[in-house]
Amino acid sequence: MKALVTGASTGLGRAIARRLAADGYETWIHYRSSQDEARALLAEVEEAGGTGRLVCFDVSDEDEVSRVLTPMLSEHGPLDVLVNNAGVTANSYMMMQPAREWNQVMSVNLGGFFLVTRACLKGMIGEKSGRIVNVGSLAGERGNIGQVAYAASKAGLAGATRALALEVARWNILVNAVSPGPLDVGMAADLDLSKIEPQIPLGRVGRAKEVAGVVSFLCSKDSAYMTGQVISVNGGMGL
Repeated sequence: MKALVTGASTGLGRAIARRLAADGYETWIHYRSSQDEARALLAEVEEAGGTGRLVCFDVSDEDEVSRVLTPMLSEHGPLDVLVNNAGVTANSYMMMQPAREWNQVMSVNLGGFFLVTRACLKGMIGEKSGRIVNVGSLAGERGNIGQVAYAASKAGLAGATRALALEVARWNILVNAVSPGPLDVGMAADLDLSKIEPQIPLGRVGRAKEVAGVVSFLCSKDSAYMTGQVISVNGGMGL
């Protein structure tokens, strides 16, 4: 079994890659610039008895995806699982945000989903099997001040999840998403938690491994009748 996790070298991606490796997948650890972190993660996976590969490209660059990922899929694929986790944000009030920042967020968060998923779908369709899990955000469900671009990209990803699920269901390819709230890694880890945690009904930020557990479930046989779903993992925020 093979699984590609984009943006796997840091933050939530590390937890997801570790979990899928523990589940028995040969885990393809994608990175763009964090080579040292990616190598350290691969070493960690292998020390724990798992297997993996490193793959480096810019998810938003069509030429790079074609040059790097497509041959790799031809030689070592097809994939059983694709986790679209790569993402960026550019926090700014919309009235002051340069168009280049908006475009960058869209090209990575939505364009990257499109390019990578399109490249992987051919093999999954040939096998009449596959799981695609997209990593969204609570911001895409309820918005967030200073994150119009990020929220728009993640809301778009939720819509794309539902639409793609309908397109590929005939080939037994299941497409779902997880939508995390504040976590102990990534953007929220750098914020003042004393201001965030009182807004969370469970009274704490989430742990990356808790989101990874939901991803693991969506890639398992136990979720074989689930597709087109966006699962919130946010401690009750927004209820």
